[in-house]
Amino acid sequence: MRVFSAIQPSGALHVGNYLGAIKQWVDRQSSESLYCVADLHALTLQVEPADLRRNVDDLLIGLLAAGLDPEVCTLFVQSQVSYHAQLGWLLECVATHGELTRMTQFKEKAGRHQGYRVGLLTYPVLMAADILLYQTDEVPVGDDQRQHLELARTIAERFNNRFGSVFTVPVGTRPPTAARVMDLQEPTRKMSKSIDSPLGTLYVLDSPDAIARKVKKAVTDTDGDVRFDWETKPGLANLLELFAGFSDERPEEIAARYSRYGDLKRDLADLIIARLSPIAERYRALQGDPHVIDDVVRDGARKANLIAQDTYARASAAMGLRLSSPATLTA
Repeated sequence: MRVFSAIQPSGALHVGNYLGAIKQWVDRQSSESLYCVADLHALTLQVEPADLRRNVDDLLIGLLAAGLDPEVCTLFVQSQVSYHAQLGWLLECVATHGELTRMTQFKEKAGRHQGYRVGLLTYPVLMAADILLYQTDEVPVGDDQRQHLELARTIAERFNNRFGSVFTVPVGTRPPTAARVMDLQEPTRKMSKSIDSPLGTLYVLDSPDAIARKVKKAVTDTDGDVRFDWETKPGLANLLELFAGFSDERPEEIAARYSRYGDLKRDLADLIIARLSPIAERYRALQGDPHVIDDVVRDGARKANLIAQDTYARASAAMGLRLSSPATLTA
């Protein structure tokens, strides 16, 4: 069972990134797992080159600190495997304009950015290439990316029907809890690095004092009834989801143990601090090793390329392109 997932290097990791993706990656990593730092996707919005390079390195360190082991899984940077962009173009010639303009995230982001770049429209096709390039069986995916995964499945099926069976059609899997962590101050809005919310966003590298303060000030409600109910108590439900994500329990079970919000918040803060402090310590230690990132990038790209080159060769040959090295084709 081959698993692929990716994350953009867009700034400091928050607990939504950790619970919704990274924790699942660490728990399920194996020789068939490929995890990618999607730096090409980061180019869809304006970013300074120096900031992008720093964000990539910081993210790689964060993933290693969280527990990803390059000796077990394949951890690599997207732009180090040129077949992502090459396959992306082939798939752009399979996808339709209507499919891309219907993407919810495109409509939301295009509405906020006048004169948006073409990459903002087409990046779901590059995402499909990321997934299909590795003959992926399973994609751990958050709620906000399900539409993109469905597009990848549609493109794979259309390609296979038109050009022959080349791509595995992937399925998505969802974390049992905390698949979509919300802002602590505005629990109807997803926790985000791109929205300035000093008390609403919990970062993986926050100090214990900062974590305790943010959890204590998290929005709940005034009736004092501890129960898991997203419709009427979104702030409290978000805290219970966080608790469940870090403890591997069900939110309803956690709610049954508490009669006061303050006690729940105190225990939640203690739990988050206990889980994240070792990651922060490893992060600081890895920052002191100037060679660790170079080694990870080189070895990860080598392993990813071995798979990617075969898939790209098969896809390009199926579409009628002339190969420079036919011997790379496999049955």
